[in-house]
Amino acid sequence: MSRVLDRRQLLRGAGLAGGGIALSACLPAWAQRVSAGIAKPLPTLAGDDITLKIAHQMLQVDGRASHAIGINGSVPAPLIRLREGQKARLHVVNELDEETSLHWHGLLVPFQMDGVPGLSFPGIPARSTFTYEFPVVQSGTYWYHSHSGLQEQEGLYGPILIDPRDPDPVPFDREHVVLLSDHSFLHPHQLFDRLKKEPGYFNRQRQTLAGLLAGKDQPLQARLRWGGMRMDPADIADVTGSTYTYLVNGHGPADNWTALFRPGERVRLRIINASAMTTFNVRIPGLPMTIVAADGLNVRPVEIDEFQFGPAETYDAIVTPPDLRAYTLVGESIDRSGMARATLAPREGMTADVPPLRPRPLATMKDMGMGGMDHGAMAGMDHSKMNHGTAGAMPEGMDMAGPEEAPMDMGTMKMRDFSHAPEVRKGPGVQTISPMPVDRTGDPGQGLENVGHRVLTYRDLVALDRNPDTRAPEREIRLHLTGNMERYMWGFDGEKLSENPAPIPLRHGERVRVTLINDTMMGHPIHLHGHFFELVTGKGAYAPRKHTVLVQPGGMVRWDVTGEEGDWAFHCHMLYHMHAGMMRVVQVRKPEGAAA
Repeated sequence: MSRVLDRRQLLRGAGLAGGGIALSACLPAWAQRVSAGIAKPLPTLAGDDITLKIAHQMLQVDGRASHAIGINGSVPAPLIRLREGQKARLHVVNELDEETSLHWHGLLVPFQMDGVPGLSFPGIPARSTFTYEFPVVQSGTYWYHSHSGLQEQEGLYGPILIDPRDPDPVPFDREHVVLLSDHSFLHPHQLFDRLKKEPGYFNRQRQTLAGLLAGKDQPLQARLRWGGMRMDPADIADVTGSTYTYLVNGHGPADNWTALFRPGERVRLRIINASAMTTFNVRIPGLPMTIVAADGLNVRPVEIDEFQFGPAETYDAIVTPPDLRAYTLVGESIDRSGMARATLAPREGMTADVPPLRPRPLATMKDMGMGGMDHGAMAGMDHSKMNHGTAGAMPEGMDMAGPEEAPMDMGTMKMRDFSHAPEVRKGPGVQTISPMPVDRTGDPGQGLENVGHRVLTYRDLVALDRNPDTRAPEREIRLHLTGNMERYMWGFDGEKLSENPAPIPLRHGERVRVTLINDTMMGHPIHLHGHFFELVTGKGAYAPRKHTVLVQPGGMVRWDVTGEEGDWAFHCHMLYHMHAGMMRVVQVRKPEGAAA
């Protein structure tokens, strides 16, 4: 596509945009205009028999060519449209010279059709075909992606929409899929190699001496304290906008992908986080969103201005633009190093103001797992005995406070005290243990605490329909999310998948409460294949049901689940965390003598 826009085009764009920004020179550098707007939707496949051909191809991002892996010549892959109650047959033709696979994220399928090589099936060998066949037993917004190596990062992902058998309880006039992702011109193995050698390689927003002298970010004592623990409070994301371009339906910010509407219409936005590593903060300045579904399942409508979601989560939002003007949809990365940008407009070619990137957040004591501590009562006590285990004793007399935190004293507290986590195996893969983690399902998300408008939390979600299983759990499983940023090691309970930990056993039909405790300073989107679980947020029989939950840094999440027979993957959906070992197998078996 051409980078050249003549004067008439620019003036016409200015007229159409009304009060919006029309001249590309007025946009931030990362959103310089290449295209007057792309309103073309993703290609759509439907029916009982669908053929998907996986192959190498080239991708254009903001006018720049890049290698990718796509399906049927498309990156992202085509939209697959199914109907609840049908039997789907998907013929996957692997035209690569390596093994591949497709996982139907959030779909309740027999475990043999779940698409995880080495667990639920052997994978799809090079130059061969495999047919997935399963009944469609649900409706909603989902997606699919490779579960082989790092192919997902190369573009092997796409959306799934399943129309309900009965009338949709959410009325709308038109709909748009908004699939957010991240793309690097570096090969994913190069990205992973750099993370292993220097975990902060892509962080270009660290605190500086100039910032200290200017009174920005943390004061000197806090910086020294964090440095003594070998922790960087600016380490919010592993892979950032320094290498990523953030995409909407495969288009970069300068491409200006556009969703059309007529004023007064109820527009359903099916928003999918298909990124490899990016937690997005999504908002449409000047236009409220009403959330009507989470992870494909209907919830009671809740009006908000912004939401944070991790990789693999989905939200459906209703917006009702009232007039003939354009709106910018912003998917800002959690570390504010870049954004995905799209436009909602009555006509193609219109633009609206693109907000600047907001200041990046810094990690706090709560993100270190000290959320259960009375910060005020602890102020003024001796910090000198605080210990970080492998990092040694901290410099004496230095508080841990960030720019908005009171000085805190942890007394003799250690940041690697395994007495807080007897389930965790001691080893180099555990850098910290959260000493006082708290339930953070009522938090808006890291960096969104003081934005001045309504931000969605998990506790805002209430299922529209009564949960299918409301029994009390029979037992509890506690799992710690562990890591060592210095060595880029990730796991559950201090163990990587490559160390062959024992499967997590459940009985078919058994009701279990799972408590996830995040011992790291980074959020983790945790996904259980083949199941929906009910978040424990005080909503009783109408608890929100999800397939993926973002566990905030230093926090914990509880959910109840009913076991479904099969061998199921259970992992962090940060692709490089999973690749580094943050994955387990949940093994669900029927009791001996039970009917098949």
